[in-house]
Amino acid sequence: MTKTNNDKTTIGFIGLGVMGEPMCRNLALRRNDIGSPRVLAFDLNKEPLKRLESDGVETTASVAALVNQSDMILMSLPGGKQVEAICNDVHGIFAHAKSGAVVIDLSTTPVDLTRVLSEKFASKDVAFMDAPVARTRQAAEQGTLAISVGGMAETFTRIEPILRCFATDITYCGESGAGQMVKILNNMILFQTVNALAEALTVARKAGMDGEVLFKALSNGSADSFALRNHGMKALLPGTFPEQAFSTLYATKDLDYALDLAKSVGVKMTGAENVRRLFEEAAEEGYGDNYWPVIVKVLEGKAAGN
Repeated sequence: MTKTNNDKTTIGFIGLGVMGEPMCRNLALRRNDIGSPRVLAFDLNKEPLKRLESDGVETTASVAALVNQSDMILMSLPGGKQVEAICNDVHGIFAHAKSGAVVIDLSTTPVDLTRVLSEKFASKDVAFMDAPVARTRQAAEQGTLAISVGGMAETFTRIEPILRCFATDITYCGESGAGQMVKILNNMILFQTVNALAEALTVARKAGMDGEVLFKALSNGSADSFALRNHGMKALLPGTFPEQAFSTLYATKDLDYALDLAKSVGVKMTGAENVRRLFEEAAEEGYGDNYWPVIVKVLEGKAAGN
């Protein structure tokens, strides 16, 4: 398994997008806390690789080259399709992972896929851990992410110091898939909460009330929440829905994972289904690439009779 002498340990990081780049940077900057391992990285986009060079991250030419050298491989990818592809490709992670390695999936992926990959990697004496991250890009930059972890408890003990390089709140949730289950249900709850805030804001404004007054008053009562103080006050209220953030299309993907999980256990989630339809309408109106609280635009359009 991974060497306890971290001088000889190499950590590979695949996927340097909005969340991946700052996570990889914090891992490199804080590696003295975990024994100063080498940090390798790979991404199809060369720009983040160049930026990370000044932080001591070494660029690799391919996934295979990274995996061949790494004792621990971290992935931060857009979703299940990408994770499945990079794991199963002939030049991918499974084909080149060495016995005793650990693969840590920081992406948000379906529970059933996670369990399938865990069994597959186990056949090669490679531990596969699901460790999806939560919170914002700012949290990724500050190293204050929250992570829910699924997989073998003994492996969690070994990887926790690595995760603490870019996260402050880490919860071991149970066997393979448990981390993903927590993440997708967390997002499902968040989506519904923000939908309720968007509806309240639309109604209040239509009835002649100032939205800022509404949200400030709500924050002092039982409706206060992380969603209100962040998604509500920072996105819904000012109408700020940039691209290059957590888009409506990405949110739809995560919500679909939750709906698929519910269907697999015979549970109907009507609230989540309603939000799923709203996401679809937002995409149809051209907001697919915008930050997903843009769903308020759909509600406002309906309120205006459009």
